[in-house]
Amino acid sequence: MSPTFRTIALIGRYADPTVADAMLTLATHGLGRGLRVLVDASVPLPFAPGVERLPEAELAAHAELLVSVGGDGTLLYTARLAEGHDVPLLGINRGKLGFLADISAAEMQERFDDVLEGRYGRDVRQRVQARLLNPDQPERLALALNDVVLQKRETGRMLDYESSIDGHFVNAHGGDGLVIATATGSTAYALSCGGPIVTPTLDALVLAPVCPHTLSDRPIVVSRRSTIEIRLIAHAPVRAEITCDGVVIGDLSPEGRLVVEPIDNPVTLLHPPGYDYYRILRSKLHWGRGARLGPPDP
Repeated sequence: MSPTFRTIALIGRYADPTVADAMLTLATHGLGRGLRVLVDASVPLPFAPGVERLPEAELAAHAELLVSVGGDGTLLYTARLAEGHDVPLLGINRGKLGFLADISAAEMQERFDDVLEGRYGRDVRQRVQARLLNPDQPERLALALNDVVLQKRETGRMLDYESSIDGHFVNAHGGDGLVIATATGSTAYALSCGGPIVTPTLDALVLAPVCPHTLSDRPIVVSRRSTIEIRLIAHAPVRAEITCDGVVIGDLSPEGRLVVEPIDNPVTLLHPPGYDYYRILRSKLHWGRGARLGPPDP
């Protein structure tokens, strides 16, 4: 059967031997199926003759499918490379959890072939845009598939900040910071802060305080179409860092603002046959391990 995708790009943290082996295997397998296989020119792996090397920033512009080999962090990195390009992502899990990169190493080639032959589901995940606005500094923009995080820089000093949603004051907070997570990111940092699990089909955001000073300061769920604004309350010199999907975009100054707002720039994930979001939750969160077991996973 003729492959649905003719040009693929492999992206992974090759310093991990398990990732390197998977990338080499997939590259050889792809060439054997007549695909054009692209990799980052700086990757020092002994790929088979025929694999093309391009600057990493150009991979998404030339590929019809981006294959992320590693953990969810690698897939988030791959999503950043895909910004501005209508190219789907496929995740091969060689990391720890694999909520996003859901194809295991044991079934890698079989599931890869399923996708190449058109047997897959499309899963569109929405992102948000973060704008860091500090006086006398250029505006900084970043997109987040998982979360935007406000976090303190000085260990042992509480961070005071206030939040507004769609122009309405919500609360004054004290603690270690705040996680603003998409539905996709609800099972990441926000979950560890006591936030709820939000299914990816919901157009929602979770605001989860990190180690709140007031125990009644609980996570809330709002529409992803909301505009969220965060300001520091400067009782003392503080440094607050802003990250998007784990990447630092800068510090929020006491006179500055962090604005998180909707944007129409989704990421498309591909899943092979049999993908089940709730089965992944059961597996990764170790549900049903007691006496009351549900139906066995396939």
